[in-house]
Amino acid sequence: MNENLQPAYAGYGTTGTSVDQRNRVLRNTYWLLALSMIPTVLGAWLGVSTGIVSGMAAGMSAIVFLGGAFGFMFAIEKTKNSSAGVPVLLGFTFFMGLMLSRMIGAVLGLSNGAGLIMTAFSGTGLIFFGMATLSTVIKRDLSAMGKWLFIGTIMLMVAGIANIFLQSSALMITVAVLAIGIFSAFILHDLKRVKDGEENNYITATLGVYLSLYNVFQSLLMLLGVFGGERD
Repeated sequence: MNENLQPAYAGYGTTGTSVDQRNRVLRNTYWLLALSMIPTVLGAWLGVSTGIVSGMAAGMSAIVFLGGAFGFMFAIEKTKNSSAGVPVLLGFTFFMGLMLSRMIGAVLGLSNGAGLIMTAFSGTGLIFFGMATLSTVIKRDLSAMGKWLFIGTIMLMVAGIANIFLQSSALMITVAVLAIGIFSAFILHDLKRVKDGEENNYITATLGVYLSLYNVFQSLLMLLGVFGGERD
């Protein structure tokens, strides 16, 4: 594990937060974010190989996903200031990769599936680097934006759960498009909080940015599969 991943304790205010500390938290966040991609890929590979998730009914899969995700996030919050924080976060990213395998397996079933996955990955990377760059040049305080983004996220979650039963293609596409916009803005918001010294725990910061990247990638892949998928 990279030596830069040093614990960053403390609260959320800017008072007493030095530039060096802010840069250290931001650097650690980027390192841990990069590291989290490894268990995510392993989880997705295992899920595709075994079909453990694709064999579940849609409703059961949603229950497992929500239960597992919220359980892990609770554990991350409890361990974020201890040596167990990083392993718990990496366990969470493995679980998220495993749950993503259902969609990846479906896309890989298309003749151009591998290309669509790479396109979604590249698009997510471009969005991340764009938002990361913006976070360094925008001087305005963006903390108030978090409340509206959170409300938007709750609405997306409700719509997504409803669509498990409605099975509406139009609603699915609408949710995916809105998710890309909302979670792209969340990346900017979360990175700006670290830069401004409002978030001093790199594990918490990594969790927020990871979830946004996960949702952007998933939404891009869904849209690419719908509009660009080719069948043999």
